[in-house]
Amino acid sequence: MRFIVFGFLLIVICCLAATAQPDSVPAKKDSNITAAPPVSVPAPDSTAIAKEKRNQFVADSLAMIWLKPDSLRKSQFMLAAEKNPFDDIKSILNIPLKADSQLNTGVMRIYRDSWLIAIIICLLIYTALLNIFLGKDLKMVIQSFYSKQTQLDKEGGMINSWAFIGLFVLFSLTFGLVLYQITVFYKVILPVSGFQRFISISVFISLLFALKFFVLKFIGFVFDVNKVVSEYVAILNLTYFNIAFVLLSVAICLSLISSRFIPGLLIFTLASIAIIFAWQYLRNSVNIISNIRFHKFYLFIYLCALEICPILILIKALNI
Repeated sequence: MRFIVFGFLLIVICCLAATAQPDSVPAKKDSNITAAPPVSVPAPDSTAIAKEKRNQFVADSLAMIWLKPDSLRKSQFMLAAEKNPFDDIKSILNIPLKADSQLNTGVMRIYRDSWLIAIIICLLIYTALLNIFLGKDLKMVIQSFYSKQTQLDKEGGMINSWAFIGLFVLFSLTFGLVLYQITVFYKVILPVSGFQRFISISVFISLLFALKFFVLKFIGFVFDVNKVVSEYVAILNLTYFNIAFVLLSVAICLSLISSRFIPGLLIFTLASIAIIFAWQYLRNSVNIISNIRFHKFYLFIYLCALEICPILILIKALNI
């Protein structure tokens, strides 16, 4: 019985092996099916090849910047190796705690003319020469601002003619330099510019105030009050010459400080000039005018004609 079962299993296994064996006979091809044409590969484009070579050249060049330095540049690899590793920490620590909410485009820096420094140096040297040769008169002019009573001689003058000319030139140049810098700061358009504008303003100031002195002398001659007019002219001289030293300091500051401080400096200048006029000019002028009895309307006409009018003419001429 066992032999029969074993033989039956052997026959079944042989049948299964014969069924799983693949057919070695090739199948016949169908005559109706056509073969696909061969795919043609396009020839390489010269532009693409050149672009690829250019990209490779740029990549190699950028790599050489990091590895191989030449006479015109330093190796970026060496620069990175020499960099302080704590620089990034410092930059992080310098970040402000509160970021600005507004973005500004910046303010254009205004460059002043180079000849301004040369003019200021010349004015300082000129003032030093006046102090050397006319130091006594300069000392009297400065002390007149502090003295309670101004010492005037019979001619009504306190200084000699050479000191008057020297200080008057100093006043004209310093006043002209300050006005020139103000016109440049406020961008006033005038027919001339630069050094010619400075000279024109200085000459105009000197002619304007010289005309004022001549008109005062003429009034004194016509009304026979030469003594009073001479004393009054001497007070004007002391006032203007004290202002000249203030304007010299202001001119130096205007040429050196930043533009954002100029409005504050101008306010300080106007306040200083107002104090000098109030202390020097009004103090002595009132004493002279009180000795002569006349209607106050004449005083008003004089102030409008010879004190206020020259300033208005100067402002109008400079188009401020």
